Amino acid sequence: MTGWLTAPVLLISVAILVVLAVRAAWVIRSEKNQLRGSPPGKGDHVVDANYNSGLGGQTGQFRVPKDPEEYARRFVPRSKR
Repeated sequence: MTGWLTAPVLLISVAILVVLAVRAAWVIRSEKNQLRGSPPGKGDHVVDANYNSGLGGQTGQFRVPKDPEEYARRFVPRSKR
């Protein structure tokens, strides 16, 4: 009695998996050629950081330089400069 039920369920499951695999491959391929990050330049990016635990929270802003050389310099300790 369950033989007639398992065949359609199996076919539908396989069809869904094939559609998901094709969609995943398509998304990965389309995102491969996109540039990541932001282009180098002058000035800073301003990043807002908000944290709320339900009992209170913290808010802060961080400045990240757009220039890759300046960004790297911030990681070098002052004693090594």
